[in-house]
Amino acid sequence: MYPVNEIFYSLQGEGFNTGTASVFVRLSGCNLRCAFCDTNHQPHTMMSLPEIVDEVMRYPSAPLIVLTGGEPALHIDDKLIKALKMTGKTIAIETNGTLPLPEGIDWVTLSPKTAFQGGNSLPCVLTSCNELKVVYTGQDLSQYDSIEAQHRFLQPCYVDDPEQCREGLDATVKAVLNNPKWRLSLQTHRIIGIR
Repeated sequence: MYPVNEIFYSLQGEGFNTGTASVFVRLSGCNLRCAFCDTNHQPHTMMSLPEIVDEVMRYPSAPLIVLTGGEPALHIDDKLIKALKMTGKTIAIETNGTLPLPEGIDWVTLSPKTAFQGGNSLPCVLTSCNELKVVYTGQDLSQYDSIEAQHRFLQPCYVDDPEQCREGLDATVKAVLNNPKWRLSLQTHRIIGIR
């Protein structure tokens, strides 16, 4: 049984796979308490593996499954990954990197939170990923140099205040211009008003 917060169909809104039709499997709970977390991931329903697969297959044409949270690595295991692989879809995960991952995940988006209050209580143990996506608040980017990544994204930290959001975006754009190995990622799902 797995604590599932929600399963829904939408477009991936950020990072490398932006715009891709995806089935999101949001698992409940997180091992960090980042002050800027914008997701209510605590409520959940316990679901069996067949129930999860059945719900995912309600969207047969979606090419991508995104395991997210909270922190999905708290709950995923080899059985879940093997069952999801049988759907024929690409399996992606969004993780803070504080826990090892089972084999078989096709795309790892690592978003370390070690630079933030509430996110710095546990070290990032992952050293490689497909996509490194860093929430940018002005921190020193050299702390991420040791992480091997095919793609590197900086994403402005979302806050409710529009003026602060604009300042964060401007600072992130400037950081990418000064560090061109990084690319800008925006939360396009917020911009266009989808989940």
